Amino acid sequence: MSPEILNKNLLAENLLTKNYDYELPEGFIATTPVHPRDHAKLLVYDRETDTITHTTFKHLLDFVPKECDVFLNDTRVIKARIFGVKEAHSINSKGFVQGGGKVELLFNKPLDAHHYLVMIRGKVQVGTKLLFDDNLVATVTNFNEDGSRVVTFSHHAKEIRFEDLVLVLDKIGHLPLPPYMQREDNKDDETDYQTLFAKNAGAVAAPTASLHFTPDLFDALQQRHATHTVTLHVGAGTFKPVDVEEILAHPMHSEYFAIPERSAKVLDRKQPLLAIGTTVTRTLEYYVRTQKTQGECDLFLNPSNPPKRVTHLLTNFHLPKSTLIMLVSSFIGREKTLQLYKEAIEKEYRFFSYGDAMLIL
Repeated sequence: MSPEILNKNLLAENLLTKNYDYELPEGFIATTPVHPRDHAKLLVYDRETDTITHTTFKHLLDFVPKECDVFLNDTRVIKARIFGVKEAHSINSKGFVQGGGKVELLFNKPLDAHHYLVMIRGKVQVGTKLLFDDNLVATVTNFNEDGSRVVTFSHHAKEIRFEDLVLVLDKIGHLPLPPYMQREDNKDDETDYQTLFAKNAGAVAAPTASLHFTPDLFDALQQRHATHTVTLHVGAGTFKPVDVEEILAHPMHSEYFAIPERSAKVLDRKQPLLAIGTTVTRTLEYYVRTQKTQGECDLFLNPSNPPKRVTHLLTNFHLPKSTLIMLVSSFIGREKTLQLYKEAIEKEYRFFSYGDAMLIL
């Protein structure tokens, strides 16, 4: 078979969702993090030598090239999951709702100054009012085909903007742990599911590769490498499985991003870059393709759309048939990605958000 035909066959295989599947044995999903954070396992893959090293995260800086600039996502996870009732009969003197059918609302993101994209568990109609603790009210204004809903929020009978809504959510809400953890959030998650450098509120999922840093290791990183921040508010779409036959038919979710001027200037130069996480990677690569420093990022990186600027990637181990495992494959190819995942399973790595990490050089 000619090289041209082999390449065409490989390209076709890379576009099939089923080829990004793998079997994860029961018990490999991390539901709590390792403590200290930097004691998590780290798989290091060097593309130049095609070698694999197994170590721990506290040794990360032994492997990152010294001339490499490092980019981090400074988004902060908000308490986006709230419980209330629909069309409640009354609110008592302490601001707690009483009466009405129960509902669960998962905040996703602002659409404009007054409207918000959410997911609602419980039957609602356009016009339905949902009442939550602390006199927070959501009014359903629209349904979307993907099952999401559009709402407005009011607080003490006054329309509320996002920056004030976050304060209310932090008071009455719960951290939206990924569904595969199959547990409720607790007090420890308020620290564990937040990066050390979380600053700008808006994410409903953590940039998990960054969760492995301890204060000492992060200080060492900053002393050795020029570090820069971007903001990408990770949305609920990051957990949406690819359920179409060919990956390019997947409707990629979009997420708000912002890149400071200082960070953008670094991207316009040529030095090697380490992206801490898939969210950073998508943000940087979106900028390279569009020159936009703010807006909605809907970039889908995969083997047919590889990175142009990011040279190194630090990431966790991701769900089968997800856009995130496809992003990893955009760096090292689908077959190598699945090979590394197989070895990680054999070495009993912990998977997903609270799991172990992989460094691609």
